[in-house]
Amino acid sequence: MIRLMRSLSIFAILAFTATTLFGQTKPLHVLAFYATHGEQDHVDFALQAISFFQEMSKRDHFDFETTSNWDDMSSSHLKQYQVVLWLNDAPSTAMQRTAFQDYMEHGGAWLGFHVAGYMDSRATWPWFADFLGTVFSGNSWPPLPARLDIDDPSHPAVKGLPASYTSPANEWYSWQPDLRKNHDIKVLMTLAPSNYPLGFKDTLTGGDVPVTWTNTKYKMIYTNMGHGNKILTSQEQNLFFENALLWLGGRNQ
Repeated sequence: MIRLMRSLSIFAILAFTATTLFGQTKPLHVLAFYATHGEQDHVDFALQAISFFQEMSKRDHFDFETTSNWDDMSSSHLKQYQVVLWLNDAPSTAMQRTAFQDYMEHGGAWLGFHVAGYMDSRATWPWFADFLGTVFSGNSWPPLPARLDIDDPSHPAVKGLPASYTSPANEWYSWQPDLRKNHDIKVLMTLAPSNYPLGFKDTLTGGDVPVTWTNTKYKMIYTNMGHGNKILTSQEQNLFFENALLWLGGRNQ
């Protein structure tokens, strides 16, 4: 009887271990879109981000692909991937935009950086304005480090981060309308009040300026970081990037 109980206990442990390992290694295919033209600081970030996520994919065991052909933003192509990244650009044609909307409305996931969320008029792409929850309003210049406050430390994307940290030099955007008034938006990081005034040529003088958030109607995270070659020099921020991608891919819930 004792031998039987031991055998059953060993079987239960093995079954639990196998289930856990399967859950950690379930297939995850990620596609990063980027542009090779445009503002050099945005290109620099994209190239460094590609290297960062390539190394992360080896560590966290997922498939990571890149493309600079934005016509790959098609329904037939996107359905192969669980997560899509926009590193330094956004769709520019009606076909690309329609394919992305369809992808997101049918369970796809998105991580967008900095200029990927730039749109200064809702009329440019009304669906995306609702998806993001706001549009670009202003910016700081030149790129400067900034203190960021974590709004929701319980969210998996910011797990392990301190209550605030210093983000490397970046161009910071402000937004209108107010994201806090949108019940679908969960803000994850905000510019700390101690930053103001932020900038010299163009200055953010104060107010509530979210820098990272998710629209809870979708599997998405937008983050304002992504300008220049310093973005990936913060251990805390790199942890956020890793957490965010794994959460979107269903690995970190």
